[in-house]
Amino acid sequence: MKIKNIFKNKTEMNTENTDKQPIENESENVINGVETAEELSIEEQLQEDLAKEKDKFLRLFAEFENYKKRNAKERMDLFKTANQEVLQVLLPVLDDFDRALIQISKIEDEVLLKGVALIHEKLKNVLASKGLEELETRIGDVFNADFAEAITQIPAPSEDLKGKIVDVLEKGYKLGDKIIRFPKVVIGN
Repeated sequence: MKIKNIFKNKTEMNTENTDKQPIENESENVINGVETAEELSIEEQLQEDLAKEKDKFLRLFAEFENYKKRNAKERMDLFKTANQEVLQVLLPVLDDFDRALIQISKIEDEVLLKGVALIHEKLKNVLASKGLEELETRIGDVFNADFAEAITQIPAPSEDLKGKIVDVLEKGYKLGDKIIRFPKVVIGN
């Protein structure tokens, strides 16, 4: 009986092992098959996620580059016009120097005229070094409202001066590309 039981146990073991092995192999194949399908979908999903992240990165990078350029441009504009208020306050002083030179030249005092002219030139050079430029407006130029301010209209002394500048009362100045004071002119009617 003992022998029968031993053989019976071996047979059961073999049967159990045989039954289990194909099931395990089948389940491994099924799992591998599912895993392969899942891996492809996971791989595709990861590629899509990578593409989305690349797109986000490129957009963010481009936005940052635009920000840097805009910020640099604003800084340059700020540096160009930083002295605008100070220069605008000094413009009447420059006008007073111009009027003083005209009046001193009538007195015919050469030493005084030379001294005031030197100070006037020094002031003009300092202001020019800070970016101040005088606007070119001359008598006989065609009046353009974008670059000059008409104070009054008078009858034109000649037919040639109709609609043109007859007199410049106050000079105009610009700082960089920006006009900080328009010239005040009289135009012929």
